[in-house]
Amino acid sequence: MTPDQPAAPRSRQTGAATGRSGSRAGGAARPRPAARGGERTAAPARPQGGRGTPQEKGRADKGRTGRARADKARADEAAAARPTAGKGRPSPPRAPRRPVIRAPRRPSKGSLLDALRGTQQRAKKAWDRPLTAYYLILGGAALIIVLGLVMVYSASQIKALQSGLAPSYFFRKQLFAAALGAALMLLAVRMPIKLHRAFAYPLLAASVFLMCLVQVPGIGISVNGNQNWISFGGPFMLQPSEFGKLALVLWGADLLARKQDKRLLAQWKHLLVPLVPAAALLLGMIMLGGDMGTAIILAAILFGLLWLAGAPTRLFGGVLAFAGVIGILLIKTSANRMSRLACIGATEPGANDQCWQAVHGIYALANGGWFGSGLGASMEKWGELPEPHTDFIFAITGEELGLAGTLSVLVLFAALGYAGIRVAGRTEDPFVRYAAGGVTTWITAQAVINIGAVLGLLPIAGVPLPLFSYGGSALLPTMFAVGLLIAFARAEPAARAALAMRQPALRKKLARVRRKTMRRRVKERPSGER
Repeated sequence: MTPDQPAAPRSRQTGAATGRSGSRAGGAARPRPAARGGERTAAPARPQGGRGTPQEKGRADKGRTGRARADKARADEAAAARPTAGKGRPSPPRAPRRPVIRAPRRPSKGSLLDALRGTQQRAKKAWDRPLTAYYLILGGAALIIVLGLVMVYSASQIKALQSGLAPSYFFRKQLFAAALGAALMLLAVRMPIKLHRAFAYPLLAASVFLMCLVQVPGIGISVNGNQNWISFGGPFMLQPSEFGKLALVLWGADLLARKQDKRLLAQWKHLLVPLVPAAALLLGMIMLGGDMGTAIILAAILFGLLWLAGAPTRLFGGVLAFAGVIGILLIKTSANRMSRLACIGATEPGANDQCWQAVHGIYALANGGWFGSGLGASMEKWGELPEPHTDFIFAITGEELGLAGTLSVLVLFAALGYAGIRVAGRTEDPFVRYAAGGVTTWITAQAVINIGAVLGLLPIAGVPLPLFSYGGSALLPTMFAVGLLIAFARAEPAARAALAMRQPALRKKLARVRRKTMRRRVKERPSGER
């Protein structure tokens, strides 16, 4: 065969049977077809410099198709070789295995620590929210007032019956005072801060004027040896010294804020004058009536304002030492105050029953136990414990609600105090800082003095438990002061933004409730009514 003559093509049957490869024109090797048993042959060599001819691509596709068919055939043969359950019937499927229930593993120390850390982080995150102080003040004060109303009703029934009055007499008066105080609280929340600062001066002048009227014969009334009340006829009486606390807080905060704006607080003269002389005037007028308990609260407010103003340690210590000397002299010159001082930690009434009230307050707490004897089941209020609905209402609470009830009251006061300190510490307005600090000092100091006297740790000072004990004159200014704290908590920029974001959602919920109510009313109408 000559080179110019083309080679004769071989048949596919011969090439497949012999497995030999022929040569084509141009010297290209002929690809070997795939074997029947699924064996792969060597891939044809591609020409250099190209991707292959269309014929080679078609042969490759056919090779892949043949391999797929061979794999399917092998799978069918394996399925046919499986044992059958009967005559030509496939074997039944196996029952699913039951899940194995394993006992829960005990958490390791590392997982417990991680869980505690996660809980601590979540609590810290929730505690640092902008509205935390707002909700603590509002919720804590509301719970204290409501629980106080319940305990006033329980503790004052026997006292009212002994006086020939209706059992709910004191409760109705306290409820009326609480409603009036709620209006004052709402007013304090809605008033702008500038109006609070302007309101301080007329309030201070009115308080001083009313304290002067207390000393006028025929107008001032003496109650339990203290002449610090004004009678308006009938059962309505007023204690001006309670409003003097609020006046000192607002006026002192405005005074210190103005001096701080002028950078005058660095001088001790501007720090003390006229704040200390005005407070001394109020203290002197209160002591003329013999009410040393209220004078102690007023002194605590003064020291709280000086501390917030950044008084030097020497100056602060000097004022505190001077006040301590005056207090010791006032106690030494009064037999009644000396007897009260001697009743600290007493367990027996003593000579002439001078520690009767203090000892029976301890008896009431001891009778309560863990969870109390039950609401209304106190025994000490049946004439054994004097003033069960005012100064010693905490003892009746411990007897009827037990340790759980007294701890609840303590937690509420602690939350209220913490929220007030937080508001005073986060604000940039000096007036808000001084006013919030003064109100917090007032409520906290009065609660500590009252509870300490009931527990026998402090002398009996004759001050009520704020927001809890019976007494409208003490409840009204205190609720207004709580309204101040709520207003200051709402005035924070972050709290204001959070409240603004929640208002649209609240409006949508109210609109949804209104629509549901209207639909229900339409369904309940008679068929003939339009």
